[in-house]
Amino acid sequence: MTTVIEAVFENGVLKPQVEADFEENHRYRLIVEEQAIEIVDLAASGNDQQQTAELRTRLQTFAEDWESEEMSL
Repeated sequence: MTTVIEAVFENGVLKPQVEADFEENHRYRLIVEEQAIEIVDLAASGNDQQQTAELRTRLQTFAEDWESEEMSL
């Protein structure tokens, strides 16, 4: 069985970002792949300043989550 989960390397340990159903003291093989952060150019996507401001306002409800320690890489 193959399971893909996201993890953060913190204090020398990979910490899963979701609840993982792993057995204690069981051996697993890890394949580690760094995730790229994608930057979206809103102007190139056809959004003007007003549309961008409206989008920022709608997404503001998620700001606390984005700025939390768990979200930093």
